[in-house]
Order: sequence, then C-alpha cells, then structure tokens
Amino acid sequence: MPVPRPLLPQQLRPVLRTSLGLAALGFCSSFFGAGVVFLVLLLQGVPADAQGAEWIIAVVAAGYVLLSVLIGTTWAGFLQRRTVVWFVLGRTPTRDEARRALRLPLQLAKVSGTLWLGGIVVLGTLTTVFGTWFDAMGVALAIALGGIATVGLNYLATEWVARPLLAAALRAVPPGSSLATTVLARLVVTWLLASGAPMIGVLILVLPPDLGGDPRYSLMTLSFLGLLLGALATFLLARSVAAPLHRLRDALDEIARGRRDLTVGVDDASEIGMLQASVNDLTTGLREQERMRDLFGRHVGDDVARHALEHGASMDGDVRVVTALFVDVVDSTSLAAELAPDEVARTLNSLFSVVVDAVSTHGGLVNKFQGDAAMCIFGAPARHADPATSALRTARAIRDAVTAGGELDLGIGVATGPAFAGQLGTATRFEYTVIGDAVNEAARLTEHAKHAGGRILASRAAIDAAGESERDRWHAHETYQLRGRTEPTETWATPPGEAASPADSWARHDSEQDTNPAAAPDATRETHTAPTEKAASAEGTAPAGGTTPAEYG
Repeated sequence: MPVPRPLLPQQLRPVLRTSLGLAALGFCSSFFGAGVVFLVLLLQGVPADAQGAEWIIAVVAAGYVLLSVLIGTTWAGFLQRRTVVWFVLGRTPTRDEARRALRLPLQLAKVSGTLWLGGIVVLGTLTTVFGTWFDAMGVALAIALGGIATVGLNYLATEWVARPLLAAALRAVPPGSSLATTVLARLVVTWLLASGAPMIGVLILVLPPDLGGDPRYSLMTLSFLGLLLGALATFLLARSVAAPLHRLRDALDEIARGRRDLTVGVDDASEIGMLQASVNDLTTGLREQERMRDLFGRHVGDDVARHALEHGASMDGDVRVVTALFVDVVDSTSLAAELAPDEVARTLNSLFSVVVDAVSTHGGLVNKFQGDAAMCIFGAPARHADPATSALRTARAIRDAVTAGGELDLGIGVATGPAFAGQLGTATRFEYTVIGDAVNEAARLTEHAKHAGGRILASRAAIDAAGESERDRWHAHETYQLRGRTEPTETWATPPGEAASPADSWARHDSEQDTNPAAAPDATRETHTAPTEKAASAEGTAPAGGTTPAEYG
C-alpha cells in the first residue's frame, strides 16, 4: 500500500474544493431531485379519480422526499469515501482505486437515477391504488421527466467538480481504449436536458391521460425549466469539452512556435483525455527527435546532419572544389606517456574545442576527429563562397589560440582542389566524407608544418584561390616532394612575425636543427608517416605499417 505523504499548500486547495464539492453535490442532487418530484406533482395536480386521497399522496410524497435525501446523501458519501480517500490523504492511488474514481460521475448519476426510479414506483403505485393505471402512467411520466433533468445535471456537474480528482486518477491509469465516459455521452445528456426533457414534458401535457389542473401553468413551468436546464447543460458541456479543447489549441500553437518543454494536464476520462495524452506524447517525441538530431549533429556536424535529413540514406555525392585543413598534435606519443589518460583526453578536448569554434565561425565542417588530429572541410557539404580564404583564416585562428594556451604544439596543413564529397560505406553503415588529392596533400603537409616557424603550411593552389587580402599574409616557403605524389608541392607559410612568441621559439629551435644535422635528420622530408596514415584512414584505406591511433603524431 502506498504511503500517504503530507499535502503541500498548493495541493490542499483542489483537494478541499473537490471533496466539499462532491459532498455538496451528493446532498443537493438528492434534495433537488426529491423537490422536483414534489413540484411536478403539485403543478400537475391530483388526478380526478384520486380526489379525497390528497393528504395520503402528499404525506407519502413528503416522506419519500425525506427518505430519498437521506439515502442519496448516505449512498453518495459511501461512494466518495471508497473512491477519493486516497485523494484526500494525498497518496498515489492503486489502479483499482483510480478506475473507481474515473467511474465516479457515472456512479453518482446511478444513485440519483435509482432514487428517481423509486419515486416512480412508489407514487405510481399509490396513484394506481387511488385512481387508475392511466393516472399512474401520467404521474410516472411526470416524475421521469424530473428524473432525466436531475440525473443529467448530476452527471455533468460531477465531471466538472471532480476534474482535479480525475486528473490524479488518470496519472495512474492513462486513458486508453476503454473509456470511463465519452464525448458522445455528454452530448446526448446535454440534448436531453436542453431539448429532450422540455419536449417530453409538453407531450405529457397534450397527450392523454389528463391529470387535471390548468396546463398553462405547467407549460410555463416547463418552458422556464427548459431554458434553465439548457443554460446549465450548455455551460457544463463547454466546461468539459470546449475549455480543454481551447487549452489544447493554445498548447499546439506553442509547440508550433518551437516549445518542446510543454506538458498538457490530462484531466478528462473521455476522448479529450486521449487527445491530451497524445499531445504530451507528441511533445515527448519531438523532444526525443531534437535530442537525437542534436546528438547526430554533434557526431557528424550540423551541415552533414542537415544534408542527411534532406537527402536521406543516399550513397551518392558530387565532385566539387574544396579546401581541406588538417590539424595534428606534435609528439602525441610522448604526451600520452607523460599524462594520465583522462588528462590526455581533457587536453585534446580543449584543442578540439578551439578547432570546432574556429571552423564553425568561418563556415567550415569538422568532418572527423582522428586520435589527436582533426580533418576539416570548407566547401562541402554546404557550398562556400570562398573556401580557401576561410580555411586559411581558420588555420591562423587555430594556431594563435593554441599558441596562446601554451599546452600543445601542433602542425596545420591546408590544400585546395577537386574532391568527391558524399556518403561512403554501405546502406546499413556509412559516413559523410571527402576524398581527393587535396585531402591527401593537406594531411601530408601537416607533418612538415610541425617544423615550420608559423606551424602552418598551405599549398600554392590554396593561396591562389584565396582572396588578395589573405594572400598578402603569406609568403613562399619550401617545395616538398610529398610521398605518393608525382609533382612537387610548393608551400606557403605565414610570416614569422605573425606567429606568437612560442612559435618564434619553435622557429629558433628549427633553425638550430637546420644547423645541426645530427639533431634533426631529414626533418623536412617525408620521414614522419603518421599523418600519411591518418590521411590513408580518411581516404578509407588501411594505414601503412599498422600504426595505432595512439602512435599518431
């Protein structure tokens, strides 16, 4: 059995309102029903055949009124105590308790209907004894008219008063295929109150048997009751149907404007409750989709995620001119040996944060992280107006930010040329990548850039494709015969004066190595194979020599 918990101040008000409202409704419905019986009989008059027994009928009717009030109040109180005690105590209901709570409007309507049926039996039998069975039929129809009005109002009013209770029960038993009530039932009840009951009353007056009395007063009374019942029934229907639909419309408008943290309270046991639950499922699904899209974008990049969503799982691509930028850490093997693994990860994450920010700022894509290196593309999948200029600016921004941090040393290679940009893999497992000579060239330049003063080397094609303002920042460096390429590669570097002080120290260190061949054998030639292996991995081929990612650098 769930343990009761103390009610919070904000929970106490709906509990008191619902509990007192249901108690008052049970008493008032019984009293009102009995009063209407007396009123209808008074207006209709006593049948002519029953003259002389008026006092007997009046005493029996009054006694039944008092008895019905007592029985109805006790019965309703028993149902409420069995149904809503968990609500008053502030604990979570069991499934059985929740189901009984959802049936409470129908149960209270049955209480009222049973009392009215008893009135029909008692007073109809009494009228038969002192009159005829035609007279009894007229009295029974008059009482049934009042019963329809009372039971209908009791049903609709209970759903309104017990809405906080129903909301708590629906949290334990969400609305499903088996509904405690339906919108159709409410519409039928409203029709009976607004139109059916008054029209039945008119038929009772104009059709035999004639119960006696002046029908004009009865017609006026029926007209007044019809207007009153119609207004009450319409108000209760609007509260139970129109108001929740209005809230749902507002919620959907908020969802359409981009809100995903919205939750609609499920407080209706009919199809409207199912609709409320469906809206909550919708927001949950949208939140999950956005979360998956966010995670997908974080893994592959926003541009690639957008490309995949637009084109689906297509294995095609196109050839376009792109600028590739590779970033690689100097001597990452020593870094892994000197630091704890989590410290290595923290250091690399700090580097990659700089890379992602710089690349995103200039409209590029970080295509993949490869151990301690990163491959960045400008011009795919989204087309770029000036990929070479943006890539060169990005390279300088990354170099300056990492140099200012002082934790790592790196090399950056930039190259421009035609490349295939698209999905690579199989229909069940693929990734977006860029394949071409420019990608290989940038990867191989990265190793030589580790020994350049500005720590950045760009191919001549990248410099020629860049804007004039950016070209002016670069100067001719050396020509390299890169492994796997037949033509030599002219490289350009940033002026030594633009490099920060750590880079200047690196440049001095390089100069010392240039004057001491033993200190740096073939430092400027293709002796470092790790970038080549990374490039091979980026091209979808196996890295030579079986070097593991931990050995990259």
